[in-house]
Amino acid sequence: MADYFSHALILHLIIFQAVILLVILSNALILRQARKHAPPLLFPKVSLIVPARNEEKNIAGCIQSLLAQDYPSFEVLALDDQSSDATRSILEQIASTQSKLKVLIGSPPPESRSGKNWACVQLAQQARGDLLLFTDADTLHRPQTLRLIVTALIGEQADLLTGFPRQEMHTWGERLLVPFFSWAFFCFNPLWLAYRLRLPALSNAVGQMMLFRREAYQAIGGHESVGSSIVDDLMLARRIKAAGLRWRVVNITDLITCKMYHGSRAAFEGFAKNLFAAFDFHLLGFSFVYLWLVVMFWEPLIILVLSIFGRAPEARVEQLATCIGLSLLLWLIPYLELGIPFGLALMYPVTLLANEVTAFQSLRLSLTGRLTWKGRKLTRPHVKWF
Repeated sequence: MADYFSHALILHLIIFQAVILLVILSNALILRQARKHAPPLLFPKVSLIVPARNEEKNIAGCIQSLLAQDYPSFEVLALDDQSSDATRSILEQIASTQSKLKVLIGSPPPESRSGKNWACVQLAQQARGDLLLFTDADTLHRPQTLRLIVTALIGEQADLLTGFPRQEMHTWGERLLVPFFSWAFFCFNPLWLAYRLRLPALSNAVGQMMLFRREAYQAIGGHESVGSSIVDDLMLARRIKAAGLRWRVVNITDLITCKMYHGSRAAFEGFAKNLFAAFDFHLLGFSFVYLWLVVMFWEPLIILVLSIFGRAPEARVEQLATCIGLSLLLWLIPYLELGIPFGLALMYPVTLLANEVTAFQSLRLSLTGRLTWKGRKLTRPHVKWF
């Protein structure tokens, strides 16, 4: 058994990591290629949709960046989702001088829907664009963003276009937790295969940038179809894939930035809400993935330390060096592609531990029915074994 963990398992990990490295490299190429299309002769009208609840720190910057788009035909719709801060007054003040901005006042969500999903339902009902861009109130968009992502959507003949913005992080909790979801997508979702197979589990989306063709959004039932789902972006992407529609991902780190959380505690609470939900509350799959991540990235380090002290005589230094070197590449390349500081990739063992703790909290809160977000109690999820 000791020989297996210090030698045979390391060889298996090297093979697995080499495959993941190929996935990462191919994904980086595919995401970049989606930006290489020529602009269309005629740009369709776009509705830019922003749900906002207690976003007084972010909402002005977000809305102003959307209103400043270098694009021929668009409207901006923002909904105040029963905020208890100055979000509504900020929106109304901007709208008083900007005719492109329409401000909606949200009604309380029905029991069968989450607050954000219900806010998006209300917004989509008022949208008049041929394309619908859903984004979050904590994002900032460069003036050329809309023109370039619409060009990508039309060039890729996509029904849903999504991508990962550059994340703004200031505390250590944010640095350790925020990049993890994007990194996992980059490593474990081979786009060359996901684009060809009608498997909803291989699709993904980021709520900070989801650009839909209106007819596709309506065909899958829009946000009404995802009810009380905590991860509406993932569910919508999976519905697009299940319907046989075309889903594509594009590199947008140079176009959109996002400040997801203000502080370590907020980041921990936010991801504790989402991590188990991203697995649709399938207990065994969730547990296996997080256990395997520990094995893949921590086991070689543990064996290396044991070998230094003569406790793992079967270990081979060249194999351990190869395995740990591949581990670094598996974190470094996605981080560089996603615009995440180089130094954080070197801290991958700590990053992984932080996310393991958060995953356990996500599981605990889900099982006990104690999930909350922005002062609202979330519907207790139905946990499944498989």
